[in-house]
Amino acid sequence: MSYLEYTVKNVPTGLRKILYVNWPLALLLTAVACVGFLMLYSVAGGSFQPWTEPQMKRFALGFVAMLSVGMVPIWFWRSVAGVAYGVSLALLFAVEFFGSIGMGAQRWIDLGFMRLQPSELMKITLVMLLAAYYDWLPMERTSRPVWVLIPVVLILVPVYLVLKQPDLGTSILLIAAGGAMMFFAGVHWAYFAAVVAAVIGLVTAVFRSRGTDWQLLANYQYRRIDTFLDPSSDPLGAGYHITQSKIALGSGGWTGRGFMQGTQSRLNFLPEKHTDFIFTTLAEEFGFLGAISLLGLYVLIIVFCISSAVANRDRFSSLLIFGIATTFFLFFSVNMSMVMGLAPVVGVPLPLVSYGGSAMLILLIGFGLVQSAHVHRPR
Repeated sequence: MSYLEYTVKNVPTGLRKILYVNWPLALLLTAVACVGFLMLYSVAGGSFQPWTEPQMKRFALGFVAMLSVGMVPIWFWRSVAGVAYGVSLALLFAVEFFGSIGMGAQRWIDLGFMRLQPSELMKITLVMLLAAYYDWLPMERTSRPVWVLIPVVLILVPVYLVLKQPDLGTSILLIAAGGAMMFFAGVHWAYFAAVVAAVIGLVTAVFRSRGTDWQLLANYQYRRIDTFLDPSSDPLGAGYHITQSKIALGSGGWTGRGFMQGTQSRLNFLPEKHTDFIFTTLAEEFGFLGAISLLGLYVLIIVFCISSAVANRDRFSSLLIFGIATTFFLFFSVNMSMVMGLAPVVGVPLPLVSYGGSAMLILLIGFGLVQSAHVHRPR
C-alpha cells in the first residue's frame, strides 16, 4: 500500500468522499459554465442583467446539488431509478393538464420559484432506469425479443408524451439516448439494423404525408425541414434564423471580431441569441479558435466520463456514466449542428452555456450521478 492510499484510508469517510470526487470533471464543467456567463454578459450589452446573474446563481445551486448527489451511495440511485422514472412520467402527464404555454408549446410546469421542464428530467431518469434494468437483467437475456421490447416501451411512452407538447428535438434526444443505452448494454446489432430500416421508411412516409389528411408532422416542423434543405428559399421567414446564424459564424473568421463586438448579436439580427443560438455569438466574437476551444472542453468532459465508466467494475455505474455522457454529447452536438445548418432547427440548448434554469440544474444533477458512480466505485 502506497503512502497516499494509506493516508486516504485513514481520512474520515465524509472527507474521503470529497477527495474521491472527480475534480477535473467538476472544473471542466465550471469552465464551460464560465464561457456561458461571458457570452450572456456580452449579448446583454455588458450587463449582468437580465441573464448573467440569474445564470450564475443557478449554476452555483446546481454545482452544490451535483456534489450532494455525488455523496449519496450509488446503490441508492439504483434502488430509486424506477421511482424517479415514474415521477418524471407523471410530470409529463401533468404538463398536458397544468402546463404553462410558451412560444407556442406546452412544456413547462410553473412551480412559482422556477419553471420546470419535465422532459429535461426524463432525459436523466430514463438513463437511470435503463441502467438499472440492464444491471438486473442477466447478460444472456439481453437480446431476447421479450426483454428487448420492455426498454423499447419504456423509451416510447415518454417520447409520445413529449411529441404531444410538441417538442421534436427532445423526442429525438430521448430515442437516441435510449438506443445508445441498449447498445452499451449489448443488445444484438440486428435490432439496430431493423430500426435504421424503419427510420428510412418513416422519413419516406413523413415526406409523402405532407399535405394529406394523414400528415405526420405539424406545418411548422415541415417548414423547419424546408429551411434546413434550402435556407435561402425564405430568408426573411422560416429561413431567417439559420441565415443570420451562418452570417454570424462566417463573419467571426479565425479570431473573431472581439468581445462584445459582434454585430449580429449586438444589433439584434440574431434571434434567440441568449438560448439556442448562443454558440453563433461565441463564434462571431471569438472566431474559429474560440468555437473550437469550447468544443475541446466538451470533448474533455466526454473523455473523463468514458475513462470513469471503463474503469468502473459496477455494471449499473458504468452504464449510467455512459448514458449521461451520451446525453451530454447529444446536447452539444445537435445544438452546434443546428446553428451551423448541418441539422434542422429543433430547439436544443447548448449545455451549460445557453440561458436556462431547469435544463442546467437537471444536467448538473445528472453529472452528480456520474460523481456518485465515481466516488463509490469498487476499489
